[in-house]
Amino acid sequence: MTFVKDMDFKGFKTPIAQLFRALIDADANPVRTSKKNITWDRLLPFVVLHLGCLGVIWTGVSPTAFIVAVALYWVRMFLITAFFHRYFSHKTFEMNRFWQAIAAFGTLFAVQRGPLWWAAHHRHHHRHSDDQDDVHSPSQRGFFWAHMGWICCDANMPTRYELIPDLTKFPELVWINRLDWLGGVLLAGGLWLLGNYLYTLNGSTTGAQLLVWGFFISTALLFHATCTINSLSHVWGAQRFQTDDTSRNNPVLAIATMGEGWHNNHHFYPASARQGFYWWEVDMTYYGLKLLAIFGVVKKLHPVPPWVYQKAGVGLPSSFVPLSSSTMPSV
Repeated sequence: MTFVKDMDFKGFKTPIAQLFRALIDADANPVRTSKKNITWDRLLPFVVLHLGCLGVIWTGVSPTAFIVAVALYWVRMFLITAFFHRYFSHKTFEMNRFWQAIAAFGTLFAVQRGPLWWAAHHRHHHRHSDDQDDVHSPSQRGFFWAHMGWICCDANMPTRYELIPDLTKFPELVWINRLDWLGGVLLAGGLWLLGNYLYTLNGSTTGAQLLVWGFFISTALLFHATCTINSLSHVWGAQRFQTDDTSRNNPVLAIATMGEGWHNNHHFYPASARQGFYWWEVDMTYYGLKLLAIFGVVKKLHPVPPWVYQKAGVGLPSSFVPLSSSTMPSV
């Protein structure tokens, strides 16, 4: 990709600017490694994240801190499922360039790396689901590796730009992707400052307490809930559709991940913005996207086509409207 290789940084002169350059340019020409094992430097951030949760022993809890933690969990889960997954990975709906950039920047606050890294790895997963090239298949390397081991491996750290040419044509997305550390820094710092302000205002919480609950605990829960789709959703649940992998539908995981638990549905037809194919399959992300469509943020949400419902053999939902063949989205 010429943009990534040929960016001009001649204007970076000061030490601070040079540091900024190093951070954003670290992924431009990544050194690929064949190492397939966990490395301690990649594991360390997760150790720190979980140790940070123990801070609750000293900070305690307050209604304010608990509400902030819960709110940040659900808001960031929506950013992951709606934009990391259903937009950047699968393009199941459309956005204009402005909202696309806003969505990309917003995903950084989920602290799950950048949108292009996420999309590239997920597209690779769909191409190789549960075969020997799938980087997080529980049937290949076990549950722990599928859950979080793979993300602590050097070989899986570079962004595979060659898998996402439709996204790398937008320079702003490449820059945002390289700033994947920024969302966590801003969130942690913002929570600390907000907690201290609220303490001086009404004593409802403190900076340390809001940092522990809003950042460490909320982010740890968010990470593990997301990872259950790689691990549990391939070993626990029902299979409505016959696919070439072990993907399963699980209503418990669907609640925790705002609809991602309908994983067998998704693997059978990933081009739909809706992963809960029927009214009884709760899909909060899809409901959120429908709301954003009302305000014009997103548009043209790809529906589930008739042939998929026919294949399911369950019957069409009552609100089903057939698509013409000319408007059928491609997988």
